[in-house]
Amino acid sequence: METKAYFVNLPVSPKKARFYLPAIKKLKPAESLEFLMYENTDASEILYKAIKSAISSARQTLKVEDNLLKFKLLSVEQGQKLKRYRPGSRGNAKPINRRMSHVKIILIWDKKFIQEGYVLG
Repeated sequence: METKAYFVNLPVSPKKARFYLPAIKKLKPAESLEFLMYENTDASEILYKAIKSAISSARQTLKVEDNLLKFKLLSVEQGQKLKRYRPGSRGNAKPINRRMSHVKIILIWDKKFIQEGYVLG
């Protein structure tokens, strides 16, 4: 069983958000929240909120505990760009691209835990 959560137009560049993906993918979602809690960047704060929302959504739809979930897919993709310009030398305009991210999270739950009785009531 799986649940999907999509978060679009998050105000952080994809390059900065992808920095945490290799470390987070190896962990369970509940453990990744503990990891991200102690990082002091905007990207980690945004990923923390997205994963926390995906976990709470999975709890309601699948009726399972947090520690039984795993990541099936965790990806950060390029979103929209806000194109802005700053004044440059000799009357020129310097372009600035403010990048945004789309985060896809798919959480799965193994059925082998059914026999052990870890399902919430």
